[in-house]
Amino acid sequence: QVQLLQSGGGSVQAGGSLTLSCKISNYYADYYCMGWFRQAPGRQREGLASINTENERTYYIPPVKGRFTISRDSAKNMMYLQMSDVKPEDTAMYYCAVSRIFFDCTFVDGEFRGGGHYWGLGTQVTVSS
Repeated sequence: QVQLLQSGGGSVQAGGSLTLSCKISNYYADYYCMGWFRQAPGRQREGLASINTENERTYYIPPVKGRFTISRDSAKNMMYLQMSDVKPEDTAMYYCAVSRIFFDCTFVDGEFRGGGHYWGLGTQVTVSS
Protein backbone atom coordinates (compact mmCIF):
# COMPACT_ATOMS: atom_id res chain seq x y z
CA GLN A 1 0.00 0.00 0.00
CA VAL A 2 1.00 3.65 -0.32
CA GLN A 3 3.31 4.76 2.47
CA LEU A 4 4.71 8.16 3.33
CA LEU A 5 7.47 7.85 5.91
CA GLN A 6 8.49 11.09 7.57
CA SER A 7 11.72 11.93 9.35
CA GLY A 8 13.29 15.04 10.79
CA GLY A 9 11.56 17.48 13.06
CA GLY A 10 12.31 18.17 16.70
CA SER A 11 13.07 21.25 18.73
CA VAL A 12 14.85 24.32 17.43
CA GLN A 13 15.39 27.87 18.62
CA ALA A 14 13.80 30.78 16.85
CA GLY A 15 15.87 31.89 13.89
CA GLY A 16 17.26 28.40 13.40
CA SER A 17 16.84 25.87 10.62
CA LEU A 18 15.37 22.42 10.28
CA THR A 19 14.79 19.96 7.43
CA LEU A 20 11.91 17.52 7.16
CA SER A 21 12.03 14.49 4.87
CA CYS A 22 9.32 12.27 3.42
CA LYS A 23 9.89 8.95 1.67
CA ILE A 24 7.06 8.04 -0.71
CA SER A 25 6.54 4.36 -1.43
CA ASN A 26 4.14 2.48 -3.72
CA TYR A 27 2.46 5.59 -5.16
CA TYR A 28 2.15 4.99 -8.88
CA ALA A 29 0.92 8.03 -10.76
CA ASP A 30 2.46 9.77 -13.74
CA TYR A 31 1.86 13.19 -12.23
CA TYR A 32 0.63 14.25 -8.84
CA CYS A 33 0.77 16.92 -6.16
CA MET A 34 3.18 16.53 -3.29
CA GLY A 35 3.39 18.85 -0.36
CA TRP A 36 3.69 19.75 3.29
CA PHE A 37 0.99 20.64 5.77
CA ARG A 38 0.90 21.50 9.46
CA GLN A 39 -1.57 21.61 12.29
CA ALA A 40 -1.03 23.50 15.52
CA PRO A 41 -3.08 22.74 18.65
CA GLY A 42 -6.53 24.27 18.41
CA ARG A 43 -6.06 25.28 14.81
CA GLN A 44 -7.12 23.84 11.47
CA ARG A 45 -4.64 22.03 9.28
CA GLU A 46 -3.07 24.28 6.67
CA GLY A 47 -1.16 23.56 3.51
CA LEU A 48 2.28 25.16 3.40
CA ALA A 49 4.15 24.27 0.22
CA SER A 50 3.65 22.04 -2.78
CA ILE A 51 5.22 20.74 -5.97
CA ASN A 52 3.27 19.87 -9.11
CA THR A 53 5.26 16.97 -10.55
CA GLU A 54 3.77 17.56 -14.01
CA ASN A 55 5.48 20.92 -14.45
CA GLU A 56 7.67 21.18 -11.30
CA ARG A 57 5.91 24.36 -10.22
CA THR A 58 6.11 25.13 -6.55
CA TYR A 59 3.59 26.96 -4.44
CA TYR A 60 3.95 28.50 -0.98
CA ILE A 61 1.51 30.19 1.33
CA PRO A 62 2.59 33.75 2.24
CA PRO A 63 3.59 33.08 5.89
CA VAL A 64 6.33 30.63 4.84
CA LYS A 65 7.35 31.97 1.43
CA GLY A 66 10.99 32.99 1.53
CA ARG A 67 11.65 30.97 4.69
CA PHE A 68 10.64 27.43 3.70
CA THR A 69 11.78 25.55 0.59
CA ILE A 70 10.13 22.44 -0.78
CA SER A 71 12.13 20.10 -2.99
CA ARG A 72 12.14 16.56 -4.20
CA ASP A 73 14.49 13.86 -5.39
CA SER A 74 12.46 11.86 -7.87
CA ALA A 75 15.11 9.14 -8.18
CA LYS A 76 14.81 8.44 -4.46
CA ASN A 77 11.08 9.17 -4.19
CA MET A 78 11.89 11.72 -1.51
CA MET A 79 10.38 15.06 -0.66
CA TYR A 80 11.92 17.66 1.63
CA LEU A 81 10.97 20.81 3.47
CA GLN A 82 13.86 23.06 4.42
CA MET A 83 12.78 25.45 7.13
CA SER A 84 14.88 28.50 7.93
CA ASP A 85 14.44 31.54 10.14
CA VAL A 86 11.84 29.55 12.05
CA LYS A 87 9.48 31.33 14.43
CA PRO A 88 7.58 30.19 17.52
CA GLU A 89 4.38 30.32 15.46
CA ASP A 90 5.83 27.58 13.25
CA THR A 91 5.36 25.16 16.14
CA ALA A 92 3.02 22.42 14.92
CA MET A 93 2.70 18.84 13.78
CA TYR A 94 3.94 18.66 10.20
CA TYR A 95 2.60 16.23 7.61
CA CYS A 96 3.63 15.31 4.09
CA ALA A 97 1.03 14.26 1.56
CA VAL A 98 0.44 13.36 -2.07
CA SER A 99 -2.74 13.61 -4.12
CA ARG A 100 -4.15 13.77 -7.61
CA ILE A 101 -3.78 17.02 -9.53
CA PHE A 102 -6.91 19.14 -10.03
CA PHE A 103 -5.88 22.18 -12.09
CA ASP A 104 -3.01 22.94 -9.74
CA CYS A 105 -1.46 22.02 -6.41
CA THR A 106 -2.80 24.84 -4.29
CA PHE A 107 -4.70 24.28 -1.08
CA VAL A 108 -8.28 24.50 0.07
CA ASP A 109 -9.49 23.73 3.58
CA GLY A 110 -6.19 22.16 4.57
CA GLU A 111 -5.96 19.80 1.61
CA PHE A 112 -5.00 19.79 -2.05
CA ARG A 113 -7.78 20.62 -4.49
CA GLY A 114 -7.56 17.14 -5.95
CA GLY A 115 -8.72 14.07 -4.08
CA GLY A 116 -7.19 10.80 -3.19
CA HIS A 117 -4.84 12.05 -0.49
CA TYR A 118 -2.25 9.90 1.19
CA TRP A 119 -0.67 11.24 4.36
CA GLY A 120 2.42 10.74 6.45
CA LEU A 121 1.96 10.14 10.16
CA GLY A 122 3.33 13.52 11.13
CA THR A 123 6.38 14.86 12.90
CA GLN A 124 6.45 17.48 15.64
CA VAL A 125 8.33 20.74 15.19
CA THR A 126 8.73 22.93 18.26
CA VAL A 127 10.29 26.38 18.03
CA SER A 128 11.36 28.07 21.23
CA SER A 129 11.89 31.79 21.61
